[in-house]
Amino acid sequence: MSTTTDAATQVAPVRPTATVCETPDGARLAVFAWSPELLGAGPEPVLLLHGNGSSHHAFWRLAAALAPERCVIAPDMRDQGVSSRGTAPLTYELLADDAVRALDALGAGRAVVVGHSDGGIEALLMARDHADRVAGILAMGANLTPDGLSGEDLAGMEADEELYRSLADRLPKAASQAELTRLMLDHPHIDPASLAAISCPATVMAGEFDMIAEEETRAIRAAVPGARLAIAEGAGHSLMREAPEAVEAETRALLARVEGA
Repeated sequence: MSTTTDAATQVAPVRPTATVCETPDGARLAVFAWSPELLGAGPEPVLLLHGNGSSHHAFWRLAAALAPERCVIAPDMRDQGVSSRGTAPLTYELLADDAVRALDALGAGRAVVVGHSDGGIEALLMARDHADRVAGILAMGANLTPDGLSGEDLAGMEADEELYRSLADRLPKAASQAELTRLMLDHPHIDPASLAAISCPATVMAGEFDMIAEEETRAIRAAVPGARLAIAEGAGHSLMREAPEAVEAETRALLARVEGA
């Protein structure tokens, strides 16, 4: 068993509860919650949003660390983890709306949102478009447009999508993965000026060797009023695996800012 798993288990052996959230277009989203009894009776809950092709398990260590003191909510985003697809066109705006529905499913009014990669994009969109539901954001490994990714990574994704589509008639999950990959190739398209509407405390984070170009991370930080910039030394894009202590430290620093505001 890994040291990371041991640490998470020692911090909070509590298991999450699960509920299902239905969307207007027919998706069924699995929403996991640690310490839901603390909703409304403790500090602000934390909403954890995973990256493309992942699930709530990506945040297991952080959820376990925070659960003794507050409610932690982590959905499997549509067509990922155990959640279903629905029929609506797949966009980051749709996924941000889904994240709000996850809060609704637990009866949570506002939350501090911690998102990685696609989840970081969704955190930015939530703070911009659903300000009344967001108390603060930690956006990790996010980008404003596909050009914010390195050219090598974009080329690799193009090749991956072609491969997935070649398997789609034999493996239904391959078609799903192709669509998720295409989402990253075609989206997002966020006007940096629109992020000036974000008024909550914010941290923009990336790895020193992230697949997101450093100038993209700095552009997001510059666009979000008062945002803090955090670079995890020696880490790439997979921050929860490569720099879990830094992620937890930045989350706790953000929570302190939110609760001190």
